[in-house]
Amino acid sequence: MTGTARPRIRLLLPAALAALAVTATTAAASTSPTTTAPHPVTSPDHRAHAKNPRAMLDAWLRLWNGDYTKAPGIISPEFTVHAALLDGGDGSGIHGADGLVAWIAQTRAAFPDLRFSLQTDPLVAGRRASVRWTATGTYAGGFPGAKAQPGTRVTFTGTDTLRIEDGKFVEYWLNSDTLQLLTQLRAL
Repeated sequence: MTGTARPRIRLLLPAALAALAVTATTAAASTSPTTTAPHPVTSPDHRAHAKNPRAMLDAWLRLWNGDYTKAPGIISPEFTVHAALLDGGDGSGIHGADGLVAWIAQTRAAFPDLRFSLQTDPLVAGRRASVRWTATGTYAGGFPGAKAQPGTRVTFTGTDTLRIEDGKFVEYWLNSDTLQLLTQLRAL
């Protein structure tokens, strides 16, 4: 892999997987992705989510669907990611709302119509929430090593687990079926 391919893979795959998990939580609530600038904008309704984990998960899903205005209301400045990335990284370089939004935007560049749907109801226990999702989208090209043609439909699954502190998400663990995605992209 080239030096420029590694950062793209590092950001793209986990984001795609995370996006799938998140979008799954609120796919029913959001019918079309909102594409805004890849920088969070203060959300006027962020306080409404602070005490309600299910509302936070709904905003999380909308965020992954491209509504970046949700990020400041639900993502702590101390937000960190734990994920097995294709380049061998662990996601620890992604921090706060801006880092997460940049990661999501890179993912959506390769799969602009990426949509998530829930496979099961979210689980909420104390300060942790978890969702199992399925992601579906159309490959637009640009994934390093992929031999699939732009326009190829992809579907993959995963689970997002999030820790909540002071009404915001502070930690995120992503577990997604990378093999399933890479097979469809013909990147193996």
